[in-house]
Amino acid sequence: MQRSHFLRLTGFSIGSFLIHNDVFSEGQSRHILVAPDQVSIETMDGWFEMKSSDKQNWRYEDTNLELKMKKVHSYIYIQSPKIPLKKIRCMWKYPIPSTALVLGDHYERTYGDVHWRPVSERVKMPWYMIESEGDNTFCFGVKTGAATICHWEADGESISLVLDTRSGGDAVSLGDRLLHAATIVLAKNSSHENAFATVRRFCGMMCDNPRKAPQPVYGINDWYFAYGDNSAELILQHTELVAPLVTNTSNKPFSVIDAGWADGEVCALSNTKFGDMSKLASQIKELGMRPGLWTRLLCADEGTDKSLLLPAIANRNDPKKAFMDPTIYENQVRIRNLLISYRQWGYQLIKHDYSTFDLLGRWGFQMMDDLTEPNWHFADQSKTNAEIIMDLYGLIREGSGDAVLLGCNTMSHLAAGFFEINRIGDDTSGLEWERTRKMGVNTLGFRLVQQGKFYDADGDCVGITPRVPWDKNLQWLELVAYSGAPLFISADPSFVEEDQKKAIRRGFALASRVQPVGEPLDWLSNALPADWKLDGKEMKFNWG
Repeated sequence: MQRSHFLRLTGFSIGSFLIHNDVFSEGQSRHILVAPDQVSIETMDGWFEMKSSDKQNWRYEDTNLELKMKKVHSYIYIQSPKIPLKKIRCMWKYPIPSTALVLGDHYERTYGDVHWRPVSERVKMPWYMIESEGDNTFCFGVKTGAATICHWEADGESISLVLDTRSGGDAVSLGDRLLHAATIVLAKNSSHENAFATVRRFCGMMCDNPRKAPQPVYGINDWYFAYGDNSAELILQHTELVAPLVTNTSNKPFSVIDAGWADGEVCALSNTKFGDMSKLASQIKELGMRPGLWTRLLCADEGTDKSLLLPAIANRNDPKKAFMDPTIYENQVRIRNLLISYRQWGYQLIKHDYSTFDLLGRWGFQMMDDLTEPNWHFADQSKTNAEIIMDLYGLIREGSGDAVLLGCNTMSHLAAGFFEINRIGDDTSGLEWERTRKMGVNTLGFRLVQQGKFYDADGDCVGITPRVPWDKNLQWLELVAYSGAPLFISADPSFVEEDQKKAIRRGFALASRVQPVGEPLDWLSNALPADWKLDGKEMKFNWG
């Protein structure tokens, strides 16, 4: 395509973006950002505009930002030896037509609130921004594993990339370090791609090394009928009920023990209802499933020295529930040893939960104003929140060995490459259909683009209980089973009869094998997609 024609079609401002006409082997054009129109930094004293003579090196006092453009990517480096930094903002003049729709991601899980929206709504778009206008789809994002927590903003006349460099709620003190803050990636649809295909390809461009499980992951989890009131006896009853429904014995499902097994919040010892956790893992194997275990790794033991704890902030100020600072060596040893113990007990899947909330004191939906409370920091203030989180993920990966890792309440873009599975949405429900409808359907509709590109995208469980209408739950089970993503079922043993057994057997058979990733056909206009392409066929759901 001629550059002038491309600009005329899309509204790109002349000089804001450069389109290389060389072509990838799959026939995709290369797109790369040129220099921003403005760069600013936020320090302890407020926002300051940086100056540049060459549009590659930007400076404010002794703080220097360098934008390196190499082929298909733009690399942002920052050095600030003396001035502590909170944020960096890069702005490009870029008019977006009022008829265009935009789509962003979430910092961690979604909360039933992701959808295509008019640019006039001016919301934060974590990690990436997708623009859809007619037959054109444009993608702006950062590589996974960035050293900063990033979001995009658009106001119709410009777009901005904001890179949060803080350590806790305070500015980071980089010293003499050169920080590779982020790598910017762009893409545009080809002539044969719709928006879904383009965004899936773009997710692959953002993540170079997704970590994949050897086989599709599926199984059971007790949470959505027990809600923590579980026991070894109940886990075995649940496993024994479902195990005969497995048809693919070359890829056995997991039986995941969720919260309730530990003695208090600290997942080091089991309570009296569970006893020997190693014995329980062996019993699960004997029944034909692979044992999995939930954990909350940052909880501190009662009486832990206060110097090892994270500072108290809003949502993290209960004196009975303290959390360990993962930048401190003693805590790193403790976390690693916990994970090693789980593996020695025989657990082959480890679901670690709550880490983002425990670290920053907020859920993802509370981060759209700000990531965390101000005026606190980790023991190591020389590292950004993103670096500290990825150090923790690397520690969890190391301690877990060859176990399959399922991250829950984890930073999506930072989790890619560390965990085989990531929970992509907030909790579904075994108590109310409306919650499953909101959290589950919306989540799969707008994050299946990440399936297999970042990790296996876990849309959460099918909670089969008397409280949820079976006709609705059956549809949810079918969608997850056909989606190509992991399927976990939480089936109340007192409720499961022949109809439920038949559906579970079929769902497990589908989820146990590699399938095409499901495509929401009406996602551009429906926040709860009802029309889907699944396993090559079009299917319609009635979510009610």
